[in-house]
Formats: sequence, structure tokens, C-alpha cells
Amino acid sequence: MTAADRQILRIALPSIVSNITVPLLGLVDVAIVGHLGSPAYIGAIAVGGLMFNIIYWLFAFLRMGTSGLTAQALGRRDLTEAVCLLLRSLLIAGAVALALLALQVPIRQTAFLLIHPTGEVARWAATYFHICVWGAPAMLGLYGLTGWYLGMQNSRIPMLVAITQNVVNIAASLSFVYFGGMKVEGVALGTLVAQWAGLLMGLGLWLASYGRLRKYIRQAWRRVWQREALARFFRVNRDIFLRTLCLVAVTMFFTSAGAAQGDVVLAVNTLLMQLFTLFSYVMDGFAYAGEALSGRHIGARNLSAFRLTMRRLFLWGAGMAAAFTLLYAVGGEAFLDLLTDEREVIAASQDYFYWAIAIPAAGVAAFTWDGIFIGATATRGMLASMAVATACFFALYLGLRASLGNHALWLAFIAYLATRGIVLTCLSRTMVGKAFR
Repeated sequence: MTAADRQILRIALPSIVSNITVPLLGLVDVAIVGHLGSPAYIGAIAVGGLMFNIIYWLFAFLRMGTSGLTAQALGRRDLTEAVCLLLRSLLIAGAVALALLALQVPIRQTAFLLIHPTGEVARWAATYFHICVWGAPAMLGLYGLTGWYLGMQNSRIPMLVAITQNVVNIAASLSFVYFGGMKVEGVALGTLVAQWAGLLMGLGLWLASYGRLRKYIRQAWRRVWQREALARFFRVNRDIFLRTLCLVAVTMFFTSAGAAQGDVVLAVNTLLMQLFTLFSYVMDGFAYAGEALSGRHIGARNLSAFRLTMRRLFLWGAGMAAAFTLLYAVGGEAFLDLLTDEREVIAASQDYFYWAIAIPAAGVAAFTWDGIFIGATATRGMLASMAVATACFFALYLGLRASLGNHALWLAFIAYLATRGIVLTCLSRTMVGKAFR
């Protein structure tokens, strides 16, 4: 194993653990209310969770934009700029969070118009939403902190924070529900406590691990509002935000189109998409390594190290794609058996299972390039690839749905994944040239 491989794994492995723990926050909430005696509680958590997933997904640029810029500053050994980027990200996160708090009622009303929850579900979902929304400053602040830590080549702290959040969430939610006599509001309060505990831990570990950088804060503060630096920060994050809108559009439409074909097809698509989610958790870990390492090499103007890291990332990606393809081909049906005992759904999934097997090969290049492009802050190329892939997705599905049905949906999704990787590959030479000019 080369030194480059060790650097990649040092960042990728803790990131994978962090990614896997993220959905546990929602799963714990569902598991607790699932034993409270009413399906409305489960529906409320599902609706509330969907609302926050979309909101926080849209503002994920606070993490991605910060990581690439911070890694480049570290590569230049410009610690003042690195501290400045953390301050800028936290300030913007705070401003966005205040806007969400101020607009929480119209946001909730708009979401309910789109989701159409029933009366009791809507009432409990509103309770859940208006409690958990006060965690927005903590969640968005953690996005900025996580991006900064990754840029500083440190993925262990985000991992520890993610694990702590889950432990606190379980303890607090169980306490509020089973000892405090609460229902959905108890679960919401547990989630809220866990979110703020995560932020406080993230800040505390910053002081413990990077306290020496406090001497740069005064000088960094003068740079926070520099027009040119601020314009670059917003330009990078604007591209990521628009890219995320495309991603959300594809994801939401995929679910909606499956639902329109009946409950069985919706269930099949939901189960098979878990295979994509599992693969994405692993590949995102390597993408984070790509962000951190490529950004640092670009900042240090080390083209040879950048190219070596890029080659090793693609080798790891190819290995992961091969391993997951084999895993899904051999053990995919057993995995579905773990998720459901509905024999009708499992039987129906056999008609579409080969699409799920194709996911790793179709998506590996997109995940790998995403990390490298973020590290290079080449976000315009990421936006372009996502726009082309999104147009390809809708064109294929709308053109073939009459003849292929749900197969058209899966074909469009596989083509969407592959197109992202193909376009980014075509843009990679230009990206490298701009990064090192």
C-alpha cells in the first residue's frame, strides 16, 4: 500500500462511518414512535423528516464549498485564510438558520401543500417541525465545521461528532418519551438536543485540537468580508446549490414516478434504492478524501501528487464498484429479505434487480470526480455535468415510459449516473489546467 493510499484511507474510512451513522438519527425517531400506538406518529416523523432532509440537502453547499477552499488554503500554508473560511462559513450558516427560523411557518405551510398529509399526521408533523427547526443553527453550523475539518484533512472529528449525536439522540428521545410521558414532541426534543450536542462537541474539539489557531482570528476577521474572497465563496456555493436543486429534482421525481405506478412498484423502487444508498455512503467517503487531498495538492501547487492521488482514487473506486457489483449479484436478494417479508414485493423486484446491479459501475466515476472537482473548487463543471445528466434523465424517462414503464425509470436513473461521470471526465483536463495555471 502506497503513502497515497494511506492518506486516502485515513480520510475515507472515518467519513464512511460518519455517513452510515447519519440515517440512524431518523431511524431512531421512527423506531420510538413506531411503538406508541398510532400510525399517525410514524407518518408525522416521515413527513417532518422529509421536510428537513430537503432543507438541509439544499444547504449542503456550506460543507462542500468550505472543504475545497480550506484544503487549498492549507496547501498554501495560509492558516489565516483557513480560519477566515471557517468564520465565513459559520456566519453564513447562522444567517441562513435565522432566515429559516423567521420563515418557519410559511415553509411548513408550503411543504404541507406539496405533501398533502392527513389531518392528524399534519398536526403532529407541525409539532415535530416547529421543535426541530430550532436545531437549524446547529445543523448548518455543523455543515460548516465538517467541511472545514475535511479541508484540514481531519475526518475523525466529524466521525466522533456523528457517533455522539446518535448516542445522545437515543438517550434523550427515550427519556422524553418513556420517562417524560411525551409522544412526537419528545422525539423532536431528543433530536434537537442531539443536534446542539453535536455542534457544541464540534466546537469543543476545535478548541482542543486547533486552539493554537486562535491567534489568527483577529487577522482573519478582517478578511471575512473582503469583496473578492466573498464573491468567490458565493460563486462556488451558488454552483453547488444549483447542482443540488437538480439532484433533489431527480430524486423526488424518481419517488413520485414510482408511486404513480402503484404501491408494489413504489415498494420495489424504495427497496432497490437502498442498494444505491449503501453504495453512495461508501463512495462518498472516498469523495471526501478526494476533496481534502486534491484541494491540498492544488494549494501546494504539487501537480505530481495531485495526479497520483487522482489515479489512486480511481483505483479504489474501481475496486469498490467491482466489490459491490459482486455483492449485489450474489447477496442482493438476501439483503432484500432483511428489509421486508412481503413476498409480493420481493418477487416483483426480480424484474428490476439487474438495474440495481448496474448502479456501482454506472456511478463510480461520478462519485470520484465529484470529490476531485470540489477539491479544485471547479463547481461550474459539476453544475454542468448535473444539468446535462438531469436533462438526460427526464428525456429518457418521458420518452420511454409509455413502452417500458418502470424499466424506463431505472434506465433513466442509470443513464443519469453514467452521464455525470462521462461529462466530468470530458471536463477533467480543463479542470486540471485551470487549477494549476
